[in-house]
Amino acid sequence: MEETARKSGKRTVDWVLIFIIVVLVLFGFLMVYSSSYPDGYYKFKGDPVYFLKKQVMAGVIGLVGMVFLANIPYVIYSKMNKMILFLCVGFALLTVVLGIASNGAQRWISIAGITFQPSEIIKIGGVLYMADYFNKNRKNMTSLNKGFIPSLMMMGMFCLLIAIQDDLSTAVILGGTFMVMFFCAGARIGHLMVLFVLAVAAVVVLIAMQPYRIARITVFLDPFKDPLGGGFQIIQSLYALGTGGLFGMGIGKSRQKFFYLPEAYNDFIFSIIGEELGFIGCVLLMLGFVIFAWRGLRIAMNTEDFFGSQAALGITTLVLVQFVIHVAVATSSMPPTGRALPFISAGGSSLMFLLFSMGILLNISKYSNTYRN
Repeated sequence: MEETARKSGKRTVDWVLIFIIVVLVLFGFLMVYSSSYPDGYYKFKGDPVYFLKKQVMAGVIGLVGMVFLANIPYVIYSKMNKMILFLCVGFALLTVVLGIASNGAQRWISIAGITFQPSEIIKIGGVLYMADYFNKNRKNMTSLNKGFIPSLMMMGMFCLLIAIQDDLSTAVILGGTFMVMFFCAGARIGHLMVLFVLAVAAVVVLIAMQPYRIARITVFLDPFKDPLGGGFQIIQSLYALGTGGLFGMGIGKSRQKFFYLPEAYNDFIFSIIGEELGFIGCVLLMLGFVIFAWRGLRIAMNTEDFFGSQAALGITTLVLVQFVIHVAVATSSMPPTGRALPFISAGGSSLMFLLFSMGILLNISKYSNTYRN
């Protein structure tokens, strides 16, 4: 990998990827303001740009961090694998012991006045660690004892670090990402099927352990049985999407954001996009993520070493899985999970760490033999 870094010479990052990231972030600023100004005005002392200011600040820090990390050779993360594992375990335990509760879940910690979700760090750290693990054990991936079982234990450990924070949806996102990485590392189809069955069984058990998760499943199956209770959020999301029609009501003209649709600027911002920009706006947004997927996966496929390929694949898949889950929830295609829309939804720590991970992906793109024009 050191030789790969030396070969990079004067290669540049993938400018198409930079362009689509910046476009998505700027569009996110617009939609955060449009969907949050009622809550900002009425709940935060008449400040309609309350959420926008936090989002812009996080975005600026994230973009600066992205530029910085884009100039750090990614091979360094392979050498820091033990430190990455230690930090992930440490943050998870710190959250369980000293975490700040929000919406009934203890997922936040505050350090030096800065509040953030450690799960965002664990996701990135888990991808980098497993990329290095798969790289070093690539020859054993088809083996049951030397490949499948050790890999299962390592992937399960990272998912458990997030699950103990009562954040099942993030654990599912990370688990899905690991399965894609494991498949591309050369795992047997039979082993993948066993892994999938075990993952589904684990999710079922974790759902059964919490009554509110069971209630979400029940509401998802028929939200109109309880339209003013558990089904209210899903129904209002569908109303927003239906009202938007083909071309939408126009930017800023959403009605559902006026205290009908809870978390309109976060968990259900896609619904507001559909209401204000219509079906055409939703399709254009999806096209943006398709372009992101195209560039990210091209980087993964054309990177000269296996660690970089796996890291690029994992980072790209993390974003895409979260995007798919957010859209599925907004369209009532799966139970509500509280997942933000990458680059778009309000959430300072989520956007900041996401952009940090984009810096790593951009650095990997320097060593990828792709056409960048």
